[in-house]
Amino acid sequence: MKNLAVFASGTGTNFEAISDACADGRLDARVAVLVCDHPEAPVVGKAAARGIRIFAFKPKDYESKAAFETEIAGLLDSLEIDLVCLAGYMRIVGDVLLSRYGGRIINIHPSLLPAFKGAHAVEQAFEYGVKVFGVSIHYVDQTLDGGRIIAQRAYAYEGDDIGEVIRMGHEIEYELYVDTIKKILE
Repeated sequence: MKNLAVFASGTGTNFEAISDACADGRLDARVAVLVCDHPEAPVVGKAAARGIRIFAFKPKDYESKAAFETEIAGLLDSLEIDLVCLAGYMRIVGDVLLSRYGGRIINIHPSLLPAFKGAHAVEQAFEYGVKVFGVSIHYVDQTLDGGRIIAQRAYAYEGDDIGEVIRMGHEIEYELYVDTIKKILE
């Protein structure tokens, strides 16, 4: 069985999809730890309710990104993490984690990369007027949403409700992320 670390900053819907897939056997893995940079985020409560180890921290409590990433890397090493899954982790991964886990960190992004990088991808695509939206999963490297793409799925939408676009994207994200993790682990 493989050990996963899930990094999240918010509500944790992709965290739930991954942990559910581990619990019901769709993934031959376990979520060994949730790493969260917002201790009050809803995802922390979801991990606690599932009995998953939590490392919740406030970046401002550390002297630098390297300092908190060094602590995180030590924890990941101790748990023998095979794959790091970013699931709404709203921080750019730095050199410390990339040097130790490069090639084993993946991210899910709500656009068809390389288009619409960054934190507001759905809003940017919606404002631009695209008719085909999508989800991408990619390896994390030093560039913002620029690592090698592993999987993508597109979906059409021609309405005027951004909430509907986001809901449709989430439904695709949950399935695509689990399927992609499974392929990587196999």
